[in-house]
Amino acid sequence: MNRLILSLAACVTVATLAFAQAPSTPPKPAVPHKVGLIDMAHIFKNYEKFTALTESLQKEIEASDNQAKQMLEALQAKQKLLTGGTLVEGSPDFAKHEAELLDMQTNLETFRRKSQRDFLRKEADVYKTVYLEVEDAVKRYAEYYQYTLVLRFNRQNVDSAENPRDIISGMNRQVVFHRADEDITDPILSHLNGEWSKRRAASAR
Repeated sequence: MNRLILSLAACVTVATLAFAQAPSTPPKPAVPHKVGLIDMAHIFKNYEKFTALTESLQKEIEASDNQAKQMLEALQAKQKLLTGGTLVEGSPDFAKHEAELLDMQTNLETFRRKSQRDFLRKEADVYKTVYLEVEDAVKRYAEYYQYTLVLRFNRQNVDSAENPRDIISGMNRQVVFHRADEDITDPILSHLNGEWSKRRAASAR
């Protein structure tokens, strides 16, 4: 019995010393959760920089298509020459044009594959660039206004949808209700467009 009392006394002494050595300042209170929502599809659709970048890429695609069209027309002209009867099949001249035709077919196919690969990469770079800009803007906005969590959502209401697929998609939204001040889409979009306008004005000087 005496041993048990001594052990309990020792535990109390150790606990008292540990409490005495603990920091005197109380722990900081937990930051209350503040949730924000952002419609990324709306941002991409209305961000002027994204529009400018995609339009520029579209012009490159159209120029590439025109070049491919010219290559195809030249190839068709070569085919017409070989099948027109003006060249004797098996002659050196015929063999020369036939070899050129094969080269033209290979070049056209290679050009198309390379162009498609390059434009897919450029398109991905456009989306990545814009997404990272939006992400940075959201981060700074959330830190300033003390949002602890920002989620993607679709701000389009089900009552405005007419297509059955859009109605079903709207009914499957994760966010069923939100307060107006939790939607930070418009201030983020306004900031992004404002910064883009400033950069365009500066580069035009």
